[in-house]
Parts: sequence; C-alpha cells; structure tokens
Amino acid sequence: MDELDSALIRLLQSDARLSNRELARQLGIAPSTCLERVRALTRRGVIRGYHADIDPIALGRSVQAMVSVQVRPLNRDVIEAFKAAASEMTEVLSVFVLAGGDDFLLHVAVPDLDHLHAFLLDRLSKRREITGFRTSMIFQQMQNQTPAPLPAR
Repeated sequence: MDELDSALIRLLQSDARLSNRELARQLGIAPSTCLERVRALTRRGVIRGYHADIDPIALGRSVQAMVSVQVRPLNRDVIEAFKAAASEMTEVLSVFVLAGGDDFLLHVAVPDLDHLHAFLLDRLSKRREITGFRTSMIFQQMQNQTPAPLPAR
C-alpha cells in the first residue's frame, strides 16, 4: 500500500459517500485511476465495505455496556454457536472472541438499566454454556474513524 492508497482510505473513512470524481479531484488523479485503486483495495480486502455510522442514542439505546462472558466447555462448537447466537441478539452491537480469562466481550446498547438487567438475566444467564459474566457500564466512547497503517519497523 503506497501513499496514494493511504490517502484514498483516509478520505473514504472520513466520508464513504464521496463520489469517485470527488475522490479523484481531492487526490489530484484521474477518475479512472481512482476507480481502479478503490477496486484493487476492495479485491485485496483492505476495504471491506461501506456503512452508515448510526448513533445508538438516536435509536433510544442510551445505556451501553461491555459484557465479559466465559463459556464452557471451551471448544470450537461452543464458541461458534455462542458467537452466532450473540450476534443475533438485538441488544448486541459487537461480539469479540477473546483469549485469556474471558472468552467473549459483548458491546450492548439498550434503552435503560431495566432493559440491561433483563438482557443479563433473561438472555445471558439462561444459556447453559455460560459459566459467568461481568458487566462494565460505558460512560463515554471515542472511536478512531481513520486508522492509518502503522509505520514499518
């Protein structure tokens, strides 16, 4: 990935709705060159897709938490089954599969503390493979919208 690819990625991370013509203009290259660069980055898996960044609070989900989950028995079938089930839960925004003391980290967003309590009791604690979980409330979140490639060592 060269400097042009990096600049292209930064622009798309800032606004994925920029037209190819506008991307090319800002980069000072021909639209055909820009289009081929975007296609190549997509083929290589650098660009995985485009999405809208939705504010959970605007959807009435003002309480967010991270839930650390431990499952047993710890095997591929249990991990895959829980990962699939958790990703289908409407309260869950993200599912992380971990190594270490916890097996999963769930980022959840719900309307209020009563809904969080119900999620923990009615959805998680009833699953037989879960042996324990801990909940950490999120007060604020910052996200790096434009991660850049790290310099080579």
